[in-house]
Amino acid sequence: MKIQLLVDNKASWIVPYAEQLCSTLIQLKHESRLIFRHDEVLEGDILCLLSCEKVFKNLSLNKFNLVVHESDLPEGKGWSPVTWQILEGKSTIPITLFEAADTIDSGQIYSQAYISLDGTELLDEIKHKQGAVTQSLILSFIECLPDIKVRPQSGDETFYPRRRPDDSRLDVHKSLYEQFDLLRVCDNERYPAHFTMRNKEYVIKIYSRDDK
Repeated sequence: MKIQLLVDNKASWIVPYAEQLCSTLIQLKHESRLIFRHDEVLEGDILCLLSCEKVFKNLSLNKFNLVVHESDLPEGKGWSPVTWQILEGKSTIPITLFEAADTIDSGQIYSQAYISLDGTELLDEIKHKQGAVTQSLILSFIECLPDIKVRPQSGDETFYPRRRPDDSRLDVHKSLYEQFDLLRVCDNERYPAHFTMRNKEYVIKIYSRDDK
């Protein structure tokens, strides 16, 4: 099969997982390629849209257009669903594989899996679990072809907003314990935790001593 993996941001956390998935597909004798621009997508069998920041519109080029979204759709559509759910106190995060549609995050569902968190994981560890499940869902989908079951989304839809730098702001009047979940989902380089004290802005970066 001709399988294309589209990541439209070369700096995305998912690139190493996409590269690994592409290599695995090639080993399985599929014609697979990783691309970074929407206009590079060709006709084929499967297009995997991985953490794309822009809407891919030419859905007729491929028979299947797969998207992975980390929520129990139709709940939690939109941006950064893993981060928002962790901040809500959730420790089990659904990962949904579905078909792309003209309306964002609205396509029919193929399968779901889950990642479990014990509350100690920092962002890199969370992303690693997310990336591994993403690979597994896509590989399982391909393995099951052509006997794929599908179901429509059902229930009330909710939406998460795009995260902004101010969403990583710590409250100096709250304890470290109260804000640990916010600390552990912050990106130390792109959007680190920060706070204001005595009219001066400070940045906090967090690492696990076990990783040193």
